[in-house]
Amino acid sequence: MTSTEVRVPFVARAVPYLPLGLFAALGATLAYVVRLPCRTGGWNDQVTTYTNFCYTDIYPLYFDRALSTQDPYFAAVPFDKQVEYPVVLGEVMQVISWFARAVGADVGAQAVRFYDLTVILLGICLVAGVLLMAAVAGPTRRWDALWYAISPAVVLAAYINWDLVAGALSMGMLLAWARQRQVLAGVLLGLAIATKFYPLMFLGALFLLTLRTARWRPFLVTLGATAGAWIVVNAPFMIFAWEGWRRFYVFSQERGVDWGSPWLFFQNKGIPVLGDGDVSKLGMASLAILCLGIAVLALAAPRRPRLAQICFLALAAFMMTNKVWSPQFVLWLVPFAVLARPNWKPLVLWQLAEIWYFIAIWLYLVAQSPFSRNDLGIGDDTYFTAVWGRVITIGIMMAFVVRDILRPDKDVVRQGDVDDQGGGVFDDARDRFTLTPAVR
Repeated sequence: MTSTEVRVPFVARAVPYLPLGLFAALGATLAYVVRLPCRTGGWNDQVTTYTNFCYTDIYPLYFDRALSTQDPYFAAVPFDKQVEYPVVLGEVMQVISWFARAVGADVGAQAVRFYDLTVILLGICLVAGVLLMAAVAGPTRRWDALWYAISPAVVLAAYINWDLVAGALSMGMLLAWARQRQVLAGVLLGLAIATKFYPLMFLGALFLLTLRTARWRPFLVTLGATAGAWIVVNAPFMIFAWEGWRRFYVFSQERGVDWGSPWLFFQNKGIPVLGDGDVSKLGMASLAILCLGIAVLALAAPRRPRLAQICFLALAAFMMTNKVWSPQFVLWLVPFAVLARPNWKPLVLWQLAEIWYFIAIWLYLVAQSPFSRNDLGIGDDTYFTAVWGRVITIGIMMAFVVRDILRPDKDVVRQGDVDDQGGGVFDDARDRFTLTPAVR
């Protein structure tokens, strides 16, 4: 900073973000209200939990994963009852359970307190994620973060699971990278991967843009910090609680096709190869093909893509080829979809598809065994319209992002001589390696 420059006070810099924080707090509050029918006793009846659309993993896992009595990774319980999440998330659950157990001996009251305390944490993570996303978007696109703060799909899915923790860490990583703080970006990314596995896809996005710009030092510093942070938080559990630590990885490998995945449709309809093959191999092969296409696009586009665009495409590819696609996975994608292409029409179409899926999954489950309440639920064909609604609308958004990459003049974020406000060292970087001659 030169002698003629004046640093704006922190309070003044924070004021523009205050309305967004309030909207995010409103979204967090509405998400709590959505689950009040269960919070006030509905969890004890699975049918009404589904018909009131207020299911959450938080309450039942307090009982089912030994959180009411002991540390989940060291618990003396059968392997299939250990916590099936990476260690950061597992220990977040553990710390909250300590406070919940302090309320008294009644385990029912503890479980409700566990839910309430978890919701407070997740609400804070939503507010933090929204503010971080706004900072990444920059002053010209700050209000795009409203999609993350208060969109209906986010409100409906916010408290199904603990995904908002990974969301805040991922947005923090993106902002640290944008501010060229590579060590911090790596630490946050390592913690995010140790919370939910999907942020691993962002390393691929960073690698592709590094390959194109030859900015290797920042990438390698971030990669090293990512690996270091992941090892630091995982090593104690790998050494002292191996069985509990590996539960997530075994579960991910052995898990069959589950709700929300297109593979479930193929199996249900008995489609040859896609419906009766090894889904783990088919999913990995499909993801590899999509990632190869993204790599070719990133390296052959006439202008270097923005980091958020490649992150979005990679994450969407991961979700669409996965064996399971839970309703809360929408929380993974919303901030990256908006940062990649903040055009309201395809976003609204996708949000409608997510809302329909949120309704459909619970009505479908209530019609399945052991409830078999066909009078309250829906059948296979109706449910699969919701599954494909998500696939198709996300595919449409991916196609628009690809179009924007191939025709940068169509990218609304790059209007007004903006390159990549969230790109960090990639912002205005020159191409060093491309598959086609670059045009600027």
